[in-house]
Amino acid sequence: MSLSSLDPRIARLGLPDSPTPPPDKPELDQFETYEVFHQKKEGTAYTYVGPVHAPSLEVAFLFGKEQYSRRFACTGLWVTPTSAVQVTAYGDDAGSVYDTLPGGQNEPTEAPLSESAEEQAAYAAGEEDYDIFHLKKRGKAHVHVGKVRASSHAMALQQAKAVFGEQKPVVNVWVIRSADILLSDEDDRDIWSTTPEKKYRDALAYKVQDKIERFKAENPENAPQA
Repeated sequence: MSLSSLDPRIARLGLPDSPTPPPDKPELDQFETYEVFHQKKEGTAYTYVGPVHAPSLEVAFLFGKEQYSRRFACTGLWVTPTSAVQVTAYGDDAGSVYDTLPGGQNEPTEAPLSESAEEQAAYAAGEEDYDIFHLKKRGKAHVHVGKVRASSHAMALQQAKAVFGEQKPVVNVWVIRSADILLSDEDDRDIWSTTPEKKYRDALAYKVQDKIERFKAENPENAPQA
């Protein structure tokens, strides 16, 4: 059925009463998600600040720098793909999620992490460094607490339990293989330098009164009439 209109220019177009629905979007039509951690001051722990969407890890680092280091002091940045972050279940606000993990330090755990057979085979060749992040309170940000050596994410969680398990509260734990994190270079510290004073934003920083007076003297016909 065509769109009814008294305007012949519309009627002769034969437009439908409702537009054709758009085609379904293909899967993965957006950039991958990356998680960003930043260090506020030298010597302090890296803290999670948020995600970015980017076509690659290197571009995600640039996006993270622009988004999360301009308004706040920053001395370092870590970026990792969201897919590289292994997350535990959430525990009690007053306790520790480590207490819910089965097994001891050298025994693998099946929950709360899931790991593919391909990943297990890859890590079987040797141990690697894993970074551990704790969430101490719901609504806060995950904070880096240290590294452990392990052959898989699951074993890294067990190692973290042995090393950091006494810390409370621990509501949630993130485990990330260190090789999956892009770190800012120590030699590039100058990229975090900013202008401490931004007087150029203030009108007082622009000395134009002399130019205005000179313009009035040279162009009396353009001067405002009293």
